[in-house]
Amino acid sequence: MSKEVRQLEPHILWEIFDDITKVPRPSKKEEKIIAYLEEFAQQHQLDYKKDGAGNIVMYKKATPSMEGRPTVVLQSHMDMVCEKNSGLEFDFMTDPIRTYIEDGWVKAHGTTLGADDGIGMATALAMLISNDIEHPALEALFTVDEETGLTGAFNLGSDMLSGKYLINLDSEDDGEIFIGCAGGIDTIATFEYDEEPAPKGMTWMRAEISGLKGGHSGDNINDGLGNSNKLLNRLLLTASDRVDLRLHRFEGGNLRNAIPREAYAIFGIPSGRIEEFNIIAKEFAQAIETEYRYTDAGVKLDITEVEKPDTIIDEATQRMLLLSVQSVANGVLAMSRAMPGLVETSSNLASIKFIPDRRIVVTSSQRSSVESAKTDAAATISATFRLAGAQVEHSEGYPGWAPDPSSHILKVAEEAYERLFGVQPKVRAIHAGLECGLFLKKYPDLQMVSVGPTLRGVHSPDERLEIETVTKFWAFIKEILKTL
Repeated sequence: MSKEVRQLEPHILWEIFDDITKVPRPSKKEEKIIAYLEEFAQQHQLDYKKDGAGNIVMYKKATPSMEGRPTVVLQSHMDMVCEKNSGLEFDFMTDPIRTYIEDGWVKAHGTTLGADDGIGMATALAMLISNDIEHPALEALFTVDEETGLTGAFNLGSDMLSGKYLINLDSEDDGEIFIGCAGGIDTIATFEYDEEPAPKGMTWMRAEISGLKGGHSGDNINDGLGNSNKLLNRLLLTASDRVDLRLHRFEGGNLRNAIPREAYAIFGIPSGRIEEFNIIAKEFAQAIETEYRYTDAGVKLDITEVEKPDTIIDEATQRMLLLSVQSVANGVLAMSRAMPGLVETSSNLASIKFIPDRRIVVTSSQRSSVESAKTDAAATISATFRLAGAQVEHSEGYPGWAPDPSSHILKVAEEAYERLFGVQPKVRAIHAGLECGLFLKKYPDLQMVSVGPTLRGVHSPDERLEIETVTKFWAFIKEILKTL
């Protein structure tokens, strides 16, 4: 219950976080959270600016003991990934997130929690209105549309910031300080198809893959998680080759930066070959259960009979779609030699969508900490779909953030964590995309680190926030501010 969350310590932070969970804030639809932030600034008599993109910066003067020190930017993003379990009645444009506490974690009932990056926002806002914290001058930057396009960071006004140091509050591991991230680009393939009348003599079915964990396509890409689009395509292609499956519809996944958890297809099988298909489906279900028993033990295949549709897609397009989805690269493509254990390059087959005007749109996302490798990965994915006859385009993409292990802010952050908790934090780069690379384009002299409490299951309804690490995170940020 919301009341339980508000009673957690520190109260000021958790109360603001709870308020944020009540404000709808899907990516590209941040009007309500922008209004909340403006009202917050006015209520607490904080100076603020809003640029043309909708980004907001709030300003607070230094405490007397720290006047004259360089200004620090506390940065987080407003939007959240909106994912829910299938069958759940929930409207992200109107409904508050329904939070609860379980085993030391804050969770949400059936939806993403929005702690990415609601907890970062709450931390910055709590710092602005606390009266018992020593700090230099603060600029709290809240950006729009981080999750689906980094629109806010791309279009950040050039007169918004004056700080020398920036603390990005969008990381997900206590005890780790991030000083670099991957860049990314999307590859979007579009197939055009002809409709044909659904043939007679077929039994029509709906097959659905569900029960996968999903997750962040940067943070979790090396966890061996199942991709619902790739898995269901295996069944469809096998059945197409062996029992003449004809496809009416195939959809899966939603967001470019989320590993897809669910996918479904509607198709017909010649009625005389149902027994063969049932054997294929049973073998497939057993195979994926075995393959993913350690990483996605909940995966399941459900098949039900449905009514005959009016149309199917033409056989040539069906063939090219299934062959290209089967062959396109997905997952980790290369590991970093510069930072052992870091994924260097990856690709995520994020979504397959049927569009009403007889188009099928397949969206994938490539990431790399090496710019040329990112470009090559996107070109490789593009080539696969182009060979299948699809039209391919790429997003603008975003740059990575090159690590600076000699920065003063990193030294201060490392010493602060060890002083507070008696252990040295890990210094890492992250395969997920952060906005920091784009900030450097506008403000090239910024020194930056990225930190956060522990989050798990991000970008999925399993998203959860570890309570104990939020308390540590609050103390950590305070310690950095008073020693910078």
